[in-house]
Amino acid sequence: MYFSKSFVPILKNNPTEAKIKSHQLMLRVGMIKQSSAGIYSWLPLGFKVMKKIEQIVREEQDRIGVQEILMPTIQSSEIWKESGRYDDYGEEMLRIKDRQDREMLYGPTNEELVTEIFRSSIKSYKSLPQLLYHIQWKFRDELRPRFGIMRCREFYMKDAYSFDINDDEALFSYNKFFLSYLRTFKRLNLSAIPMAADTGPIGGNLSHEFIILADTGESKIYTDKRIFNLNSSSTILEKSSLNNLRQQYEKFYSVTDEKFDQKEFDKIVPEEFRVNTKGIEVGHIFYFGDKYSKPMNAAVDFNGKKEFVKMGSYGIGVSRLVGAIIEAKYNDKDEIMKWPISVAPYHCSIIPMIKKNDTTNLEKSNKIFEYFKSKNIDAIIDDTEENISAKIRKFNLIGIPYQLILGNKTEGDLFEFKEINGETQKLSIEDAVSQILKAKSN
Repeated sequence: MYFSKSFVPILKNNPTEAKIKSHQLMLRVGMIKQSSAGIYSWLPLGFKVMKKIEQIVREEQDRIGVQEILMPTIQSSEIWKESGRYDDYGEEMLRIKDRQDREMLYGPTNEELVTEIFRSSIKSYKSLPQLLYHIQWKFRDELRPRFGIMRCREFYMKDAYSFDINDDEALFSYNKFFLSYLRTFKRLNLSAIPMAADTGPIGGNLSHEFIILADTGESKIYTDKRIFNLNSSSTILEKSSLNNLRQQYEKFYSVTDEKFDQKEFDKIVPEEFRVNTKGIEVGHIFYFGDKYSKPMNAAVDFNGKKEFVKMGSYGIGVSRLVGAIIEAKYNDKDEIMKWPISVAPYHCSIIPMIKKNDTTNLEKSNKIFEYFKSKNIDAIIDDTEENISAKIRKFNLIGIPYQLILGNKTEGDLFEFKEINGETQKLSIEDAVSQILKAKSN
């Protein structure tokens, strides 16, 4: 891919309407374009990042045995009236009517629809547990959409649902998702802390938000800073049992502001370990028992008796994670963004010095590109006539992790190779590939 042929409409300056880093950068480097208030078109650069995040989320859901489905964005109001949430949900729900004057809605979440799917298909407890997920667009009519994709009206989300025969088995499913989320965020190079949270309009009495620390976050959090040591452990996710893993996190005080109790905080957490800060919610899990199954008659036959299934739901904001990663990784001082290599739009930018009537460096770049491609390394060639310094600044802003430079300092088969904000090395193509592949495998 040549940069000159790619659709990356870069702006010279930060848009004045953007107030936080992620909104500024995504507009400036052409990742998104606003369509209307709180609604965005995803352009190639941003869409690539979002799809890579989606794939990691999908792989970690598949890893714990969740089955993927796809539910529609438009739902009937009837199932929401069955659950009792149609009138309770409030003005965030976009309500519409079709040509037959039937009440419909653009789904803000899918508890009702997935319960209706389950009850029409599963009749025996022997088919339990059932774990289902989908990745689909949602719509919530925010009163004041702001901060770009961080608080918008239309967003891309993974939501999963568990169905179990009793509370014990349902909590086992809950813990599977707890582990899956920690693994997911670790692969995204994010330190996300699970925190006891309010259940809100979803309902139930058990809930955890997964929060990354950020000054621009809207969630106020209160925690024991020793909990961060758990996330830095290289073995905890692999060696802990499901129940023990959650217990290791829950032994430290860690809550969002809705659950905060000052007296409890002061009593439990020594003063030197108290953290009161802000964060960004990147995932939320709920256990709500028979809140939906009972009013919607989602039951199975268990030893000749009708038993309402126990349910949980589990959400990750896939599109929101694009912005959250920027908030966590952007370097304000140097105006440098560095995407985790697992979700970077490209792994490496190839930056040749282009001289008039001399295609030598471009021809070398083409050969390097093909070699990278054979090694499953996603690269882009900057074939523009900008000088090397301008090209490097551009890719520092975009955030592609590695840069291979063909300039005056190129010596035979050795090229300038550097990680963003790192030291320049003289490496062969084989050694550069080795470094990139090593980073991809970590």
